[in-house]
Amino acid sequence: MANRMILNETSYFGWGSRDVLIEEIKKRDYKRALVVTDETLINVGVTEKVTSMLDEYQIMYEIFSDIKPNPTISNVKKGLKLARKYHCDYIIAVGGGSVIDTAKAIGIIFNNPDYKEVKTLVGVADTKNRSLPIIAIPTTAGTAAEVTINYVITDEEEAVKLVCVDPNDIPVLSIVDTELMAAMPASTAAATGLDALTHAMECYITRGAWEMSDMYALQAMKLIYENLESSVAKDRDAMEKMALAQYIAGMGFSNVGLGIVHSMAHQLGAVYDTPHGVANALLLPYVLEFNGKVCPDRFRNMGKAFGLDMNNTNDEEAVNKVVKAVRELAIRLNIPQHISDIGGKETDIPMLAKKALEDPCTGGNPRDVDLDEMEQLFRKAF
Repeated sequence: MANRMILNETSYFGWGSRDVLIEEIKKRDYKRALVVTDETLINVGVTEKVTSMLDEYQIMYEIFSDIKPNPTISNVKKGLKLARKYHCDYIIAVGGGSVIDTAKAIGIIFNNPDYKEVKTLVGVADTKNRSLPIIAIPTTAGTAAEVTINYVITDEEEAVKLVCVDPNDIPVLSIVDTELMAAMPASTAAATGLDALTHAMECYITRGAWEMSDMYALQAMKLIYENLESSVAKDRDAMEKMALAQYIAGMGFSNVGLGIVHSMAHQLGAVYDTPHGVANALLLPYVLEFNGKVCPDRFRNMGKAFGLDMNNTNDEEAVNKVVKAVRELAIRLNIPQHISDIGGKETDIPMLAKKALEDPCTGGNPRDVDLDEMEQLFRKAF
């Protein structure tokens, strides 16, 4: 079986790297942008750091900002309508994973009229055309949506997240400008950073993992474990390293998949509107304990990436040491530890478990899981 790697075409990194934006737009001969962002970023002045450059060089654009933290089909439809109305020929996505995922859905449907809505794109979509070109400018250090071939949109009527995988959605240009991430509240920086850690750890133990994805996953884990707390405290060097680490993790998991941390987290987001990073961070230790039974040697390597002493540990000790490190990191960062802490209902567990089992990420989990085991995991995390 051939192993496949898909990466985006061009990326820039570093504090103030958005300075390349105008040059790139002109070089590509783009005419009118749909700037996809959210109201919070507009209110705190982050979006303006990008649109002011467009204004200065008289580049035409329209702003679309009606996007929820867990973006919905309705959000996509509204953005698509605006893009068509103003005949936009590219998208500038300024925001976190929710914004960039919405931009991907808009861009794919815009250029693939056979697919009229997100529901027709679930799973691996066989689209024929590349997305409307997307310039992704992330404002969080976590999702790596700027380098992945995935996007997730919530079906608000069915209360389920629609996971879409499509190489045609990958942004043509990513600008990872750490200065735009500096406005993140500490709680957001913590949650998105642990989201990136989840990406790296699930990438490393997923069924599809191989040498190249391992390289990305282990380096991302090392950088995140060493720098996340300092990054949350606004240390600039640590922030730069976190911005890089989450991107590296994205290069890995985008190509080999994830596991049931994400399967379960998607349900918490869809049903309770829990921020994705919080849901992943809460569930990660419980799922690691479950998966450690089948890949303890991988846990030894993850522990080494964290800088832990993994010498002379038996399998159970190796797994427990890594789980303990992850759990204690989350506690230090004030992440909720139980589903009940985020407003979950115990009576919902059978429904959550059923939906999680059906989630596309479940197939990548290193350990087989049935419905009873999925329910047990939700109850343990409750």
